Formats: sequence, structure tokens, C-alpha cells
Amino acid sequence: MRQEVRNRLIFALDVDDFSTAESWVEKLHENVGVFKVGKQLFTRCGPDVVKMIQAHGGEVFLDLKYHDIPNTVAKAAIEACKLGVKIFNVHALGGAEMMRKTVEEVDVYCASAGINRPIMLAVTILTSSTEETLRAVGIDRPIVEMVPRLAKLAKDAGFDGVVASPKEVTLIRAACGDDFAIVTPGVRPTFAALDDQKRVTTPTDAITAGATALVIGRPISAASDPLEAAGKILTEIETALIS
Repeated sequence: MRQEVRNRLIFALDVDDFSTAESWVEKLHENVGVFKVGKQLFTRCGPDVVKMIQAHGGEVFLDLKYHDIPNTVAKAAIEACKLGVKIFNVHALGGAEMMRKTVEEVDVYCASAGINRPIMLAVTILTSSTEETLRAVGIDRPIVEMVPRLAKLAKDAGFDGVVASPKEVTLIRAACGDDFAIVTPGVRPTFAALDDQKRVTTPTDAITAGATALVIGRPISAASDPLEAAGKILTEIETALIS
């Protein structure tokens, strides 16, 4: 059970240099199965940071949120496959054609290369977004309508799951069924501050609602004992899975 639980905890490596990233991987790999590499770190360090995490026995969630014309996203996704990442993502707002093209080309590449296909996720609505944020860019439909709509679009295109706020997990389950990954940022254990996330919940509530993995950063990195904080979150996840 513990290994399965570790793979459900994704630590956000939201740092700006290689040595700091490696320090966190070395410090946390005992309690963290997957490390998220986002735009800042990947732009600074490139593929080397992915290889470093893998060398320490960790898996990588490449969080670059591709959003471009279909061919460009599909080609970028193939490069992610070549890196051997466990997970990568795109923006569902890129549309059905973009996602279908990406699935088709990734499937062909992985079959020809004889490698496992990464878990492909689509971002629905960012956890920092509010109804006001969406209205400002011309999206007048409420979040509770947009999230399941985008999730269903991703599923129909062949994606394995979505990244979404834990507040919308139940809505996504209703729209997409049980066999669909839901990775949730915006999770804050009771001992941590909200920071800049608006739509949040606890690890226990997120897993109980049906989340398959949690992305957590500052509640671990800002703790006085980060490894212990990660361990507490693992215990919450494990308890929720058993109950």
C-alpha cells in the first residue's frame, strides 16, 4: 500500500535552479513518488532536471500545459515521451482537435519505440481562477459547468484524465466515470496556509471525493520538517483510501 500511496503524492518542484531541485528530490524521495517539473524549472534546466529526478528513482510529471496548434502540441508531446516522463499535460481549452491529434501521434510513437505511453492529462480550469477571472477573458459559463465539460472533451479525445480543483472532482466523476484520472492541485492539509489558491480542500476530502493523485508544494516545502510533512500527507491519503 505504501508504494501506491507514494505515487499518489506529487511534489511541486517550484524552484528556479538545478541544485535546489536536486536537494528537494534527495530530501523527499522516501515519501514522494512523483515530482512535478513546471515551466520555470524546465525553462532554466531543461531535460537535465528530468534525468536527475529519474536517476534518484523518482517519476516526473512534466507540467508544461501545452496549448498551441494541434501539430505543434503533438510534436512537443512526443518529445515528452522521449524524456520518459510518467505524466504530461495540455490545456483542454486548446480544443478537441488538438487533443485528438496529440493522442494519435503519441500512440504511434510509443508503439513504434516500444515504450509505455505517459499518462496524458488535460488542464480544465486553473485552481487560481475564479468566476470573475473567467468572465474577464470572455468565459461566461460558471466553473461548475466548464470543468466537467472540458473533462468530457478530454476523455472523448482519448486523454487519460485531467488536472482540476478538488472542489470539482465529484462533477468530473459524474461526467467521465470511475476509470479516469483526476490529479488535483489546490490541496492544503489542515496544518498549511492557503497561499494563492482559491478553490482548495484537504487531502482526505480530495481522495474521498475520487481524486487519484495530489499535487502539493508549499505545505511540504514551507514546513519545519518537510519529510515529516510529506509523511503526514501520505497518512491522510492512506487513511482515505482504506476508509
